[in-house]
Amino acid sequence: QGQLEASGGGLVQPGGSLKLSCAASAVTLDTLAIGWFRQAPGKEREGISCIRTSEGDTWYAGSVEGRSTISRDDASNTVYLQIDSLKSEDTAVYYCAGRRPGGDYEYWGQGTQVTVSS
Repeated sequence: QGQLEASGGGLVQPGGSLKLSCAASAVTLDTLAIGWFRQAPGKEREGISCIRTSEGDTWYAGSVEGRSTISRDDASNTVYLQIDSLKSEDTAVYYCAGRRPGGDYEYWGQGTQVTVSS
């Protein structure tokens, strides 16, 4: 059964950057659309970015658009999310998830905590 694992979180000062990784095992990421989600304490989970399969089409939520880049490295079976100009409101647990074209997100990884604080 395929699994995803998000990593790369940590404590960052406002204005800093982070590059999150989503690594897959037992599933090939180039067959999936990969989404990044986040959930802050007391808030609902929010979808923030997605990259589709071979076409590589990307989408960003307004909350991160213009300061985030999602990318994939099929050779290493990893998807990345770079977030720049981090703000305190970016503090959340970040998750990656995968879905087959036209399907629901069925592969979820454990999240990675991102804390933006001075």
